[in-house]
Amino acid sequence: MGGELLGPEQAQVDDVVLAWEGQDVLAVRLPQLADSLDHILAALERRHGMPLAELDRKSKQAVVRTLEARGAFSVRHGVETVAGALGVSRFTVYNYLNRENAAKGE
Repeated sequence: MGGELLGPEQAQVDDVVLAWEGQDVLAVRLPQLADSLDHILAALERRHGMPLAELDRKSKQAVVRTLEARGAFSVRHGVETVAGALGVSRFTVYNYLNRENAAKGE
């Protein structure tokens, strides 16, 4: 997800400091959520072996399901970012989400 490991002395307010037996041993700097979405999209492209925009409709729907499970649509402009990566409109992404939720009975 793009986190960065640091020495505990380099930790800032938003970093997570890990301790072992009462001693700070490591700090983890988590990326901004928007950066995480970019990492997830890049990983999905690597998994599929091609740009997401070149996938067929069924594969794009599967990508949207994966992204929803990972919380991608809770990120500001998440739908727009995903739509751009998939080469579809925001409306299409919302349709994929609505279809998935209807199939689940929600």
